[in-house]
Amino acid sequence: MPDPRSRRLSWTEVVPPVALLTLAVTWGRHPGAVGLTVVALLLAAAVLAAVHHAEVVALRVGEPFGSLVLAVAVTVIEVALILTLMLGGGKDTSTLARDTVFAAVMITCNGIVGICLLVGALKYGTTHFNAEGTGAALATVITLAVTCLVLPNFTTTTPGPEFTGSQLTFVALSSLALYGMFVVTQTVRHRDFFLPVSEEGELLPETDHAARPTQRRTLQSLSLLIISLVAVVGLAKIESAPIESTVKALGMPQAVVGVVIALLVLLPETIAAVRAAKRDQIQISLNLALGSAMASIGLTIPTIAVATIWLDDPLALGLEPMQMVLLAITAVVSVLTVVPGRAKSLQGGVHLVLLASFVFLSFKP
Repeated sequence: MPDPRSRRLSWTEVVPPVALLTLAVTWGRHPGAVGLTVVALLLAAAVLAAVHHAEVVALRVGEPFGSLVLAVAVTVIEVALILTLMLGGGKDTSTLARDTVFAAVMITCNGIVGICLLVGALKYGTTHFNAEGTGAALATVITLAVTCLVLPNFTTTTPGPEFTGSQLTFVALSSLALYGMFVVTQTVRHRDFFLPVSEEGELLPETDHAARPTQRRTLQSLSLLIISLVAVVGLAKIESAPIESTVKALGMPQAVVGVVIALLVLLPETIAAVRAAKRDQIQISLNLALGSAMASIGLTIPTIAVATIWLDDPLALGLEPMQMVLLAITAVVSVLTVVPGRAKSLQGGVHLVLLASFVFLSFKP
């Protein structure tokens, strides 16, 4: 019988320390084209490794706690990237937080939700989920989005899409309180509202028969997850300057940078959500999507609000008119998708068209 201690290391265990070592070697330098290519490849590999280790931890703690693990991990990446770029002193970073958070909302509510509904419906005919839990999550996301990203355009104390210091403090505290209330609802008070259900609305048993990881493996994956997140943030910072230069060279709007950041940090959520959809666990997919949107606003905005103490540029949070229209359409379509508690491939297609509209108009406003 082979010694279990002599097993070979998997790529998910090798990539995080290698990515971290690469970060240490390249930090503060300006790699050439070859170096940037290697960094980009390691960045993608570190993201995939983070997905794997987050899923191991999620399997240990169970749903819906597992969805929270990945949502918080993704938000850590997002906040770190935004702060790194804003503190880097670019010419105009005042709208970076707004553009990134709005992109995250559009990608999660339309992209992840759309592709998961489409994948699930094409494979199983009709997808079923708990409308009570999903509706509560959607209501929280819409409230956070409107409060943080729409109201700044209509306040009168200061001109433009900005909050005053007291207004920003109130919004930040309100966002944290609302996010905290939802987490308690999801994990303590009404946990069953966020578990997979059958066509009749009854809770389904776990369909993922993978063995529950041991405590030792869970702690190992948690450590590698943290290493992966640090590597992702650092390597993405190295790639951020070339991304911004490319955007400027191509004459694209500054909002494109926020879209690129959101696409990068939400890759782990997207992969995990699609995997759940393939297992006919659409509720888990929706937990991941809406949970990420919620964390992206409810945790990012308060953190950025605190960081404004050290930032010289103003913080513009109010959306442009076109963005507000897309947000309003997304809210209406999402409500119509969630209310029945089931969805067909058509609903997935509608959400994906909204995502395509957002991406196209970001490049060509």
